[in-house]
Amino acid sequence: MFKRIMKGGGGQKKPSKSDPTDQSAYGYGPPAAVEVPPPSGTIEPLPLFRDVPVSERQNLFLRKLQVCCHLLDFSDTLKSVREKEIKRQSLMELVDFIQSGSGKITETCQEEMIRMVSVNIFRCLPPASHENTGQEAGDPDEDEPCLDPAWPHLQLVYELLLRYVVSSDTDTKVAKRYIDHSFVLKLLDLFDSEDPREREYLKNILHRVYGKFMVHRPFIRKAINNIFYRFIYETERHSGIGELLEILGSIINGFALPMKEEHKLFLVRALLPLHKPKPVALYHQQLSYCISQFVEKDHKLADTVIRGLLKYWPVTNCQKQVLFLGELEEVLEATQAAEFQRCMVLLFRQIARCLNSSHFQVAERALFLWNNEHIVSLIAQNRTVVLPIIFEALEKNIQSHWNQAVNGLTVNVRKMFLEMDAELFEECQRQYAEREAKANEVEEQRQLNWKKLAEVAAQNRVDMVTA
Repeated sequence: MFKRIMKGGGGQKKPSKSDPTDQSAYGYGPPAAVEVPPPSGTIEPLPLFRDVPVSERQNLFLRKLQVCCHLLDFSDTLKSVREKEIKRQSLMELVDFIQSGSGKITETCQEEMIRMVSVNIFRCLPPASHENTGQEAGDPDEDEPCLDPAWPHLQLVYELLLRYVVSSDTDTKVAKRYIDHSFVLKLLDLFDSEDPREREYLKNILHRVYGKFMVHRPFIRKAINNIFYRFIYETERHSGIGELLEILGSIINGFALPMKEEHKLFLVRALLPLHKPKPVALYHQQLSYCISQFVEKDHKLADTVIRGLLKYWPVTNCQKQVLFLGELEEVLEATQAAEFQRCMVLLFRQIARCLNSSHFQVAERALFLWNNEHIVSLIAQNRTVVLPIIFEALEKNIQSHWNQAVNGLTVNVRKMFLEMDAELFEECQRQYAEREAKANEVEEQRQLNWKKLAEVAAQNRVDMVTA
């Protein structure tokens, strides 16, 4: 009875390829495993391509692919040394054969080559270090990257795939039968590898696939979207977000105008929410480039982008605030006056808060915005709105900010506004003085009320003692 129960409920049902509810078809779910088992038996060395007649090279190509389908254990450097060397030499010859363009390989050879590539690279990735300890993912610049011991062979397999994709002899009509949606999804799954060398190859290969196989472009964009959604709203852990954003930066640069609604939705639903996760510093440079590309392509998106940044603006993380201010400057450089006017009130309320930050780097970075000529020109055109919003922040910095550099920069910005419009500056100064006087009166009245309350309490205490 127990065996029957285990047999009936021991595993999940594998979804059908035609199942429309199968989320793995769009990048969700666990990576699919390669179904083709590696060949068994020993590996024997094969002759070099140059040592056989041209008519036999296609057959030799297939035999070398068969040799390279053998999977070897790289965890032990002393194990299968001879077989590892034979496989390495075979991979190097295959790469040279494709790169040299010695002859157009047959469709059968292409199919077997993609099969060999799949057997070698599509594998279960080891768990990340933070998954074993339950700790937060660390900074890759500080932590030692996890390097795959099989990389000497994996690199050659990736190089072979890259050379095949970029080769002018590769017919996309034939190649798309083997580099299909399933293959692309498995490539995208590998971007979570902790080995930066592997992610670099994957980035180059996927970028070339996107450029060469136009039929795959919408699918690739949607699959990347889904990776981002899962990262933002579920895991906040993925090793390859930066590399995927690098690919997207190039893709966005090639978007035609007028921009499709699909691309604008991608900006709002995927790119802007990528500012929210804790590890945003790890990929912020690439993210900022993508955002800037959108604004440079379509200036009308500047208002959407600035409001998106304000929506996800960090409250307590000062290092993230510095990053956001840097990105904000890049966006403002590409912003036109009309879009600037739509969001300037919300924008400068946030900048005013940054100016008064007790963290000197945040205040300093906010003040550096006035070093940008285009931003200063936008502010000058709208000074009657901007100056009243930030005047109080400037005055408070001059009066009480602890950092001398921030104090000096604030004086320069204040002087700039005075030279820009002395009459407006004096009016703001007068209103600030009135607000300060009123605030002092309220404070004095509050202190007086507390004093009266204390006197009444003391009198009641005396009455209770004497009673």
